[in-house]
Amino acid sequence: MLDDEDRRILRHWQADAGLSPGELAERTGISSGKVARRIVRMQEAGIVEGVGAVVDWAALGYAVEVSLRITLDKTQGNAFDAFLVAARKVAEVIEIQTFLGRVDVRLSIIARDMGHYQAIYRGKILTLPHIADIEALMHVARIKSDEALPL
Repeated sequence: MLDDEDRRILRHWQADAGLSPGELAERTGISSGKVARRIVRMQEAGIVEGVGAVVDWAALGYAVEVSLRITLDKTQGNAFDAFLVAARKVAEVIEIQTFLGRVDVRLSIIARDMGHYQAIYRGKILTLPHIADIEALMHVARIKSDEALPL
């Protein structure tokens, strides 16, 4: 599916998504026209889903991140669907993951401070449907956060 030239382009683009096709061409040794065509092909194939900005939440005043591990009341037939629909509407939820096992869902929540987190938790999280149990894990440090593939 991917050849060596595609991998070379993706390695450099993952390292710096702001690179133009011309800059990618310079770094990869591939012509800029060929780089541009390959990028379009990879986007159309769904290999590259988009290019976006990485926002430093702390720089915007969000100093608290909490991971909530949630077990749902699965006696309700629509528990997962109803919970996920409602959780997506909470602006401070920056990530939602689902699991198989005792924990059903993990939410990552950001807040400006502990008072703000408490308001989010009481006013928005505890009102989500079908929650049977919640375990909160306070984020201390992000040691590694990398979505780049080893190409």
